[in-house]
Amino acid sequence: MQPFRKHTGLVATLDRANVDTDQIIPKQFLKRVERTGFGQFLFYDWRYLSDNTLDESFPLNEPQYSGASILVTGKNFGCGSSREHAPWALADYGFRVIIAPSFADIFANNCLKNGLLPVVLAEEEVTELISNSRGMNDYRLTVDLENCLVRDEQAFAARFSMDEFSRSCLLEGLDDIALTLKHATEITDYEASRPHWLPRTTSTN
Repeated sequence: MQPFRKHTGLVATLDRANVDTDQIIPKQFLKRVERTGFGQFLFYDWRYLSDNTLDESFPLNEPQYSGASILVTGKNFGCGSSREHAPWALADYGFRVIIAPSFADIFANNCLKNGLLPVVLAEEEVTELISNSRGMNDYRLTVDLENCLVRDEQAFAARFSMDEFSRSCLLEGLDDIALTLKHATEITDYEASRPHWLPRTTSTN
């Protein structure tokens, strides 16, 4: 997992509450077995019209948001089913940070395990960011995980909180597998000490 320390990027806005995971990545695109390739289907039912042409009225289709890596959106983002494909799609599209007043718990946890940073700010702060993005060309934010700070180049600055374990994993780029592999030596030693007739997690060949 790519470590996250500080990121500066273009802001895109989606001023909608209760965006569920079936809208983030619709169910018909869940057939892939790898984690990549989902970005093209992100918000598919909103980004495209019935004839499969882009809906120019949808925010992410607006030219000013091309290349955005920070998404600012409404409360309870990522509700609905627990599909991990949702953060996969957001990350594959190019987002590194999602800012909202609140997130569905499972979605937020899935983000953290895939190197995508969910930042909770107060509703009035999110409203200010949405207004700034709409009113300024090339509006950018810097999200500093080391200092838990979101700021722009004007006057906006807001702190956010995160549990220390999740923060540490993101800073070091550690997913669940990498966390386990930090103890590879102890695991190998333990397996070597077990009686040969017991089940093993490593090959004896």
